[in-house]
Amino acid sequence: MKVTAHAAVPEVLVIAPTVHRDERGFFLESWHQERLAGHGVGPRFVQDNHSRSVQFTLRGLHYQVEKPQGKLVRVVSGKVFDVAVDLRRSSPTFGRWVHQGLSSENQLEIWIPPGFAHGFYVESESADLVYKCTEYYEPALDRTIRWDDPDIAIEWPLVGGSPLLSAKDAAAPLLRNAHTYS
Repeated sequence: MKVTAHAAVPEVLVIAPTVHRDERGFFLESWHQERLAGHGVGPRFVQDNHSRSVQFTLRGLHYQVEKPQGKLVRVVSGKVFDVAVDLRRSSPTFGRWVHQGLSSENQLEIWIPPGFAHGFYVESESADLVYKCTEYYEPALDRTIRWDDPDIAIEWPLVGGSPLLSAKDAAAPLLRNAHTYS
């Protein structure tokens, strides 16, 4: 398992599990507490989620206030452009975004620590994401920031016009008006 920090926001980690392949298929460890704890991943996970989306869907930028969630994200089918945005006002990287291409082909994972918003855009016909969370989802604490906020300026690889959005994501506030972390 190889763990690398993003150059622009080093708290966001890219994890490349060791993949054992042969004529039958492959095997990999997607989570190993002891190995990843040394990199600050965890410290504990309380919920696993599975999200399926069709091509051109953009989900995000989602986060949870008061009980921020750390997320260990991977794609088990398809391909996405995955994004993390630093929402910690005290951080020198506040408002900065990083991305990672995640797919069932590259088997990469991304660790998005608490204090970050998360979003993704589906580049394949469909995509299945699975992710572990460090806090339970609580709808009353759920927040979103506008996906096309000009102050964040994410360079989404949009194809075919506007992305497919939920009503909540389409009506999300800009970062300057959003509830963020101290």
